[in-house]
Amino acid sequence: MTSLVIAEHDNAQLKGATLNTVAAAAKIGGDVHVLVAGGGAKAVADEAAGIAGVSKVLLADAPHLADGLAENVAAQVLAIAKDYSHILFPATASGKNVAPRVAAKLDVAQISDISAVDSADTFERPIYAGNAIATVQSADPVKVITVRTTAFDAAAAQGGTAQVETVAAVADSGLSSFVGRDLAKSDRPELAGARAVVSGGRGLGSAENFKILDPLADKLGAALGASRAAVDAGYAPNDWQVGQTGKIVAPQLYVAVGISGAIQHLAGMKDSKVIVAINKDAEAPIFGVADYGLVGDLFTAVPELVKAL
Repeated sequence: MTSLVIAEHDNAQLKGATLNTVAAAAKIGGDVHVLVAGGGAKAVADEAAGIAGVSKVLLADAPHLADGLAENVAAQVLAIAKDYSHILFPATASGKNVAPRVAAKLDVAQISDISAVDSADTFERPIYAGNAIATVQSADPVKVITVRTTAFDAAAAQGGTAQVETVAAVADSGLSSFVGRDLAKSDRPELAGARAVVSGGRGLGSAENFKILDPLADKLGAALGASRAAVDAGYAPNDWQVGQTGKIVAPQLYVAVGISGAIQHLAGMKDSKVIVAINKDAEAPIFGVADYGLVGDLFTAVPELVKAL
């Protein structure tokens, strides 16, 4: 029994989600291999070889794999899929783009967003916005799985001694082409992997008022997030959205400012280690999951908190 983890990377270094996915694969048992599909990605393969618990790294290197086009990456996975009992992807935008294509071509049911491994064929996954956990058993010969990375502690990035093996890259499918990528540049940590997150909600009232969170995030070295209501109102960019239809986060510290705590938002952050809520409504649902709650005017409370820090 051997599992294949599809590495997420930028051709220069691994994304943290890969380490969490390796940890999930290790819980299944058997050997764990990592596929690095990219262009000029030898450094990534070498980095993956150092992950604790990985026994082999497969490097497929070609220009048409450099931009992670789903059609080409899926074809690369399918080219070696016969050697594996489990194929695991991080449940990120990239993983969710490729995994269903692989599952469909293999004619198996995808097992999505797993949060625990019970055995080699049985997994747990959240349903109903995380309010219930489903236990899913699969009889498929190959299990295609996406992993909720916040549910698994990351594997150690160093300590492994895996070999890097070069595999033949598949031909360009010609089904899509890379046009361009607009990346939001920020000095703050990436939201999905940040150790601290400061999120604002509709209670902030405007995009201008949202800036009140900047000093607090600076003090905490935190990423900035937002509720769906705040994003829909134009207070914050879409890539800040935390929730069922946004990003799933589980930082060491999550500060929710002016967020009521709708189920949609709670599904994306309730696994945070410590949750602090600031809201003027004492009955707000966010206080039901918060470890620390402050009932008061956020426009007074946040500057005072910054001053205290």
